[in-house]
Amino acid sequence: MKNIWFPILILLNAFCIAHAQSNPDGGHKADSRNMRLVGAHDLQGRSAFQPIIVQQGKRWIAYVGHHGGSAVNSLTGQKEANGTSILDVTDPARPQYIHHLPTSSGEVVAGGEGGGAQMVQICAGKDLPKGDPAKFYMLRTDGRKAHEIWDVTTPEKPARVSIVVDNLRSTHRQAWECDTGIAYVNSGLPGWQVLRMTQVFDLSDPAKPVHIRDFALPGQQPGAPKRENPRLHDGHGPFSTGPKGNRLYFGYGNVGNGAFQIVDRKKLLEGPKEPTAENLLYPQVSFQIVGTGQAVHSVYPLIGMEIAEFANSPKGKVRDFLLVLPEPIENDCQEERQMMHVVDITNDAQPFGVANFQVPHKSGDYCTRGGRFGPHQTQENLTPIYHKRVVFVAWLNAGVRAVDIRDPYNPKEIGHYVPATNQHTIPSCYKHGGKSQCKVAIVTNNVEVDDRGYAYMTDRAHTGLHIIELTGSARAVANFK
Repeated sequence: MKNIWFPILILLNAFCIAHAQSNPDGGHKADSRNMRLVGAHDLQGRSAFQPIIVQQGKRWIAYVGHHGGSAVNSLTGQKEANGTSILDVTDPARPQYIHHLPTSSGEVVAGGEGGGAQMVQICAGKDLPKGDPAKFYMLRTDGRKAHEIWDVTTPEKPARVSIVVDNLRSTHRQAWECDTGIAYVNSGLPGWQVLRMTQVFDLSDPAKPVHIRDFALPGQQPGAPKRENPRLHDGHGPFSTGPKGNRLYFGYGNVGNGAFQIVDRKKLLEGPKEPTAENLLYPQVSFQIVGTGQAVHSVYPLIGMEIAEFANSPKGKVRDFLLVLPEPIENDCQEERQMMHVVDITNDAQPFGVANFQVPHKSGDYCTRGGRFGPHQTQENLTPIYHKRVVFVAWLNAGVRAVDIRDPYNPKEIGHYVPATNQHTIPSCYKHGGKSQCKVAIVTNNVEVDDRGYAYMTDRAHTGLHIIELTGSARAVANFK
């Protein structure tokens, strides 16, 4: 009997250990439809924000920005303030951690986005007007105080090139046009009446940053009348269509009362730069309040969409749209429900909503499993594999949702992936009725895709990086050749 049961007990014990690691007490298992896990990495247990994936020579390199906090660097054995994780993902099934670049100040803001180096952008030197064609450059935040540029030609040995701007009181989103070198960075510039506004720099020569102007909404500039709630419309930075599209799409909002703004890029860069109310308004094409409880964190333009239903119509068969993503703040749906809005911007002076996309709570008990539930961000890489076909949306505790956007009037989910919690996943806590409520759940912060078609999802609850791909009928929607 002992000989019979012993191997069974061994198998049961192994199963229990594996189950405990993938689904700790209070956590949850993985869940997926038409998407599969290719590979994963724990990122040394750090809270993760933005991933960027680029091909450097024969290697594919992932750069992951982190929230504030600290952890032991497994490569050196030293405890380091969260900065930027750099991984070789040439084989996405076996991502290799090759470097961690901490913030220079060593500042640790536990759980705070203002610490760490949460944002990151990469440009190849050959694409920049004045870059070294043999090099790769990284623009990242340095805690709450600065934006800086690093030479990451050898990802294992980054070397700082320049400080774009420092002495700030907050940092957040960045956008960098590699073909022009123009960068739009979220900054907490002293004197302005919001914690986050936009600074514009010419980074065409990464070693010599040139300040172009500062930009925010009228009434947020220094010297404007004091506002009752100065953070009402904190800026989240723009999505740029570059010189060809000549448009910038900004999201605004802190906790509720969100809005989006469409800006003429040429007027912003070449118009009057003194931050008066008139000059700040000059490049604006339109400004749209989304509503209370809808702080707009991300926007994603879909320009020149051919509408199949309108193919036989003499007018309106090609239209422009903007996906608007408010960000939920409260755990367990203790706020107005957040959803992704589809806005028609064909006449971008008069935008109007045409549809929305939601993830049903009941599909995963998302309002009770812990963490925040709702949209946060879409992929930003406009690879032809997915652009105008599939949008990946980071839906916080509901993982990543793949949305068929070919008919913007009827966005449909075609797949999803929700990772399992693991030994690194920390509880998400909030107070309800005067008592603290804590639950263990993944919280997918961002998603990005590479030019091979893999999607990369990062977790702010310390669960790590997951590399996924579409399968089945969802894969057929994409443009794999």
